[in-house]
Amino acid sequence: MKDIIKNSIIVIARRFAFASGIFLLCLCSINLWASSVAAETKVIGYIASFTDMKAAIDKTDLSKLTHINLSFTNPDAQGKLVNNGVMTCMPGMQGGNVSVAEVRYVIDKAQAAGVKVLASVAGGVIPACSGNWQTLLQPASRQMLVDNLIAFMEELGLDGIDVDIEGVLLTNIDNAGNYTPFIQALSAQLVARNKLLTCATASYVGGMIPVSSIPYFDFVNIMSYDAIGPSWGPAGAQHSPYSMAVDHVNLWKNRGLTKEQLVLGVPFYGYGFGTYKSDYTYASILSEFGAESANKDLIGNACAGCNYITYNGAATIKAKTKLGLEQGSGIMIWELSQDAASANSLLKVIDDEINQLSSSSSSNQSSAAASSIVPVASSSAALSSVAPASSAPASSAPASSAKAAGGQTSGGGGAIGLWEMLLLSLFVLALQVGHLFRSEKQKNS
Repeated sequence: MKDIIKNSIIVIARRFAFASGIFLLCLCSINLWASSVAAETKVIGYIASFTDMKAAIDKTDLSKLTHINLSFTNPDAQGKLVNNGVMTCMPGMQGGNVSVAEVRYVIDKAQAAGVKVLASVAGGVIPACSGNWQTLLQPASRQMLVDNLIAFMEELGLDGIDVDIEGVLLTNIDNAGNYTPFIQALSAQLVARNKLLTCATASYVGGMIPVSSIPYFDFVNIMSYDAIGPSWGPAGAQHSPYSMAVDHVNLWKNRGLTKEQLVLGVPFYGYGFGTYKSDYTYASILSEFGAESANKDLIGNACAGCNYITYNGAATIKAKTKLGLEQGSGIMIWELSQDAASANSLLKVIDDEINQLSSSSSSNQSSAAASSIVPVASSSAALSSVAPASSAPASSAPASSAKAAGGQTSGGGGAIGLWEMLLLSLFVLALQVGHLFRSEKQKNS
């Protein structure tokens, strides 16, 4: 009997080590799976040079962002972006162009917090200091501009380039056959350096990037706002309703954007009509009209000839975050300096929604994993009896906070929960122990 116990203990120890190894392997696999999916979720914030860029980065909770786009810089007529420590065409808040030192301050602070930083080029309104983009993108000068952009990126230690050529300028460049070749040439250089290429696009005819350029972008920021403004749009409309975001998401999915490429843009500002001033930041709306305005999208009544302010409050931003993460890979913000502080921050609303979706996604995965384990046969081959976990819904929500590179989406297939894996390992071990005792007893009988 002593020999049976001794031999059994030795074999049990070996089997336990084997079972533990299997458990740890599964644990590592799950962690690797979670890490790889986490990188898919993006929270991208623009910081504009016409604001106090240092103040904007200092007041922003960087743990809630994955990327910052510095906007906007433009090349001069020779394609240069920096001259004697000053940006050649990046107008600042106080007039003149922003210094390279100010740009470096933002880059260094963001990257120290693990946030990637891209330079956004062009913009909705091209300043007078810029070179002519239509000329610069012609075949004779295109490669020179690409080389200068790459040199500029490497000099400042940036993580990529964001192209924001818009409107009539975009149409003219594309009609001349020069937009996609420029994007293709820039992409080749960035891919070789493991850097990002992104863009911003509108969703109206004449303002959309061409379909031919889509494969070259890592992701595309959809500017789902400005349906109405101080001098455009249908009277009495709102400038960024949820319904418009849904329409834009569907439009770009149909145009060929993958889920990983699609990023939904949301506004941190509003427009006023009638007796109200024309432009408001979200922070100024709360300051002027009180904290209760955080839960609204309107001050006044939206109608032709009426006095009202249209913007996105917390509830709409929350709903758009869910939409952007279910149908795409993240949220883009224009613009970070416009956010309110503390509890009323829209960036906080976005982050809270990501965490809420994360919690729901994790619970769903655990439930799916528990239901996927079938009874194990009384055999030493019991390890083969685990059924595949049920797949997650197609519109899987992200898990985990935006920081750490992103958040997490549940992806196509569910994962076995850690507790289920531990219980399974112990169950298999118990079966092995019983099997060994029976075998040893039979050999010694």
